[in-house]
Order: sequence, then C-alpha cells, then structure tokens
Amino acid sequence: MYFVCRWREESPFGKRVVTVPDATVLQWFRRCWDRNDPDEWINAELGGDAYGLSSVFERARERNLSRPETVDELRTLLHRHLWVEGDDEGAFIRLSEHALRVRTDDDEVDLAYYLIDEDAVVASPDRLMYLLHDTWPLPADAAEPGAVFTHDVRVRTIRCTRLVEPDSVFSVRLSWDSPDTGRNLDLAGAIVFPGLSLPGLASYLRGIDAPVIQRWPCDARLLWALVASGDNCVGPALARYARLPGYEASPAGIDRVPTHEAAHREIRRLLPSQSHSKSRIRLNPHIGQVARYIDGFFGFDQWFLFDTRWAAAHPDLARSLLHYANHWDPWQA
Repeated sequence: MYFVCRWREESPFGKRVVTVPDATVLQWFRRCWDRNDPDEWINAELGGDAYGLSSVFERARERNLSRPETVDELRTLLHRHLWVEGDDEGAFIRLSEHALRVRTDDDEVDLAYYLIDEDAVVASPDRLMYLLHDTWPLPADAAEPGAVFTHDVRVRTIRCTRLVEPDSVFSVRLSWDSPDTGRNLDLAGAIVFPGLSLPGLASYLRGIDAPVIQRWPCDARLLWALVASGDNCVGPALARYARLPGYEASPAGIDRVPTHEAAHREIRRLLPSQSHSKSRIRLNPHIGQVARYIDGFFGFDQWFLFDTRWAAAHPDLARSLLHYANHWDPWQA
C-alpha cells in the first residue's frame, strides 16, 4: 500500500511517496491504533509528519477507543476524531474501501495526504500514476507523429486561431499561491493550446499581441512573458522560470503591459544571474519539466509542458497529471 503526502516536501515533485506493508487502509489503522507516541510513530512509519494525522490515534488513547473492525467504523472514527482545518462542508475526509483522501492546511498552505491500496492502483492508473510517481524527471520518450491522446478531465482552452496541427500542448503549473484561485489546492485545471506541438509553442507565443493575452489564464500570460523574441523553443523560457525568485513567480501586472517586449522586460528585471542549485530542469522535444526551488520552507513548485505525442506515449501518466492539476482528490469527477 502507498502513503502520499502532498505538502511542503524536499522533493522536486512537492510530495512524499512511501510504501507501507499493509494490504488495506483498515489494516494500516488497526496496526497503528495503540502506539505509545503517535507523532513519533508516524514520523518513523511515513518518513515525516502528516499534519493532523496523529490526532485520531491520540484520541483513541485518551478515550480508550476500540480498534475499528470495518471500513464504516473507521470512517465514523475519522470524521469524529481526525483533525482537519477548513472543512466547513465536511468534505475533506474521504474514505472508501481502497483509499483514504484527506485535505487540510497547516496555516501556511493547503496539503493533502492519501493511503491507497494496490487494488485502487490497478483499477485507476489514469488517476493515480502521477500521484504515486516519485522519481525525477518524468520519462521523456514520445509517440510517433499522428498519435492520438484522449482524456475526460476539465481543462482551460486557449483558442489558437488559424492553427491546423492535430496535436495540442498541455500546461500544468503547480504553485503555492495560484493567482487564479488564491489557494494551492483550489485548482483551476491545466491549460491546453490546441493546434500546436511543443516545438512550435514558442514561435506561436511570440506572435501574440498584448490585448489578446488579457483574456488568458495567469499561467498562460506568464509563459507568454517568459518567451523572448529570439526563442525558437520553450526551453529558454522554462530556464528563466527556474531562475525566478520567491514564493509567487509571476510579476504583477503583466496582463496590463502594452507589448510582449515590455512584458518580457518585466521578467528579465526579476531574474538573478542563475537559478538556485537545487532547481531542476529537463527539456526534451515533447515535454519540458521544471522544479523551481523556492526556499527551505516551501521547497519546490513545478511546471510541466507536454504535447500530444508525449501524452500518447504515457497516457495514464498524462491523464493522472491532468487530474492532479484539476482537484486534490484524484477520484473527483
């Protein structure tokens, strides 16, 4: 079984993935129920803290609560005794037979943690493969021209007029303070540029006028500003992103500048001479990946740009990444 913590982790993907020996979520809770020091046990068992998870074990010891015998009993105990923040509608603790999903916050950022058994992984690779992936970088190989990729995940579409390529480019930026929603787990979804492949994205962006991008989502505007007039691919733009400092990388007001050149000047004004040594970047013809190191508190944020040919070669990984950018619960429709 797998434990995943989506939080401020010292990992390029901003999550911690740990395997545990139990076959089911219920078995894991039953094994952990009577530990003398729940915090110490969780840190040792799960490779670090999981904010609030120890609370249910502490209440079990304080009130001499019996081990749950069924999933329904465990669900009741979790809803009564597991500490979560901001759960005004009672929707942040979600337990099924094969998976537990919990959302909370640590007063600085949102976080989510998961316990997922093998049956769930086998049944839903299109929702879980990226969540469980913990080795940087993602694979880079791509399908042949003409390959097809389909998905049913909500995305935001940039209408690219006069483009006739059958491919699309997908943009997934995972940041700590989304300008579109204001919370890192209130997710707006990936952005799609239909009619483009990744090698042609930079030249397309260079030709877009400033008034057009005012209607675009923030991440698309930021990518537009990161591309320089001489860039023939998006690699230099992603390298500039890796160099941007701070918690929120997007300069204020780039949607109000009169020209692309002025927007790019705003980007260059913010750039230090080089990226942090912990930042990671991997550029391939059909996928670009950046893990931008912020600091020792927030760790990393991530940006993935990939096209249809990469997604067709890795359909479950691509679909699960789109789900990851769409909702904190991978099973949310």
